[in-house]
Amino acid sequence: MAECPSKKSGRHEYHCSMELTVHVIGGKWKMIILHQLERNGTYRFGELKRIIPNITQKMLTQQLRELEHDGLINRVVYAVVPPKVEYSLTELGQTVIPVLQHLTKWGQQYAEIRKEDELREEAV
Repeated sequence: MAECPSKKSGRHEYHCSMELTVHVIGGKWKMIILHQLERNGTYRFGELKRIIPNITQKMLTQQLRELEHDGLINRVVYAVVPPKVEYSLTELGQTVIPVLQHLTKWGQQYAEIRKEDELREEAV
């Protein structure tokens, strides 16, 4: 099989589309952040931190910056005291939502199958 040539998309260099996809939305938190933004539309930083309690403030800041840089979320800063910043999905960010919905459905099916397997094992 021939090796895939290196390609570039913005700041990302990759060899196959899956590699790029994982780089843009992969990791422990990005899909969760995108999912939450899709559910409500707009969140402030503190609200996101509250609904994703296991993420650290530093990690949430980093992931939001990366998602913004990759064009998946908008960051709007309001010139008020104290500062107000809101995050929402961009049009491009909306395009990943069907993918996340399929992954969510797969996760639900996976959990059901594993639960059935565990019940069978306990019965033996």
